[in-house]
Amino acid sequence: MTDEYDSVYGIRRSDLWEIRKSPLHFIEHLNEPKKETAALRFGIAAHMAILEPHKFDETYVQAVDGRTKEGKAQLARLKPGQELLGKPEFDTIRKMYWALQRNPTAVELMSDYYAEQIYQWCDHETGEQCKMKADIVTTYKGKPFLVDYKTTDSCADGHFERSARKYGYHVQAAMYSEGFFANTYQDPGFAFIAQEKTAPYAVRVYFCDPYFIQQGKDEYHRLMQIYHHCKVKDEWPGYPDAELLGE
Repeated sequence: MTDEYDSVYGIRRSDLWEIRKSPLHFIEHLNEPKKETAALRFGIAAHMAILEPHKFDETYVQAVDGRTKEGKAQLARLKPGQELLGKPEFDTIRKMYWALQRNPTAVELMSDYYAEQIYQWCDHETGEQCKMKADIVTTYKGKPFLVDYKTTDSCADGHFERSARKYGYHVQAAMYSEGFFANTYQDPGFAFIAQEKTAPYAVRVYFCDPYFIQQGKDEYHRLMQIYHHCKVKDEWPGYPDAELLGE
């Protein structure tokens, strides 16, 4: 499924995060063909079902066996933009949707919102063009809020927090907050709705405190400086030399 976001000019957080390894890793990440795995396809479908259920209903059709006459006829009837999704995936996504509805905080955050909002802005330190696609733009307790939906192996204490550090969610929260402010002149709150990928598909909401956001801002601007420096020089080095020390 082609995403219009891909055609918008600017560096996104998920790409920028790759430069923390080295500029060489960043360039390789940008140039390598994107692989459409079964897990990725399921994640896209689940994301759409949670955030844009009406769009999910228009896009996905529950598949029957494609080797049968009925299955071949179903494939021929697909409209442009429609995709087939297996019954197990359909059932799992439905269970995830209804599990989320049982979390009152998540329901409140998603009671009145705009989904998949795209923003562009110019980084004030480097002048580089940035972009973001916010899952949810809403108002919570009288304050503008950005909310990102994540699936996770576990919402048990400490698990999602470790994932947040590993995958740079603090950088995402900071970068999106700055991008939203650059477009609206409003300073938003930020929260993650995390949902387990296996039964009972439990949900937990994580609100980002100012220290978490500030750590993300420091890292975001550090990575942006590296990106800008390499782009200006058109040099994308790998790992720096290091010294092995004895004990």
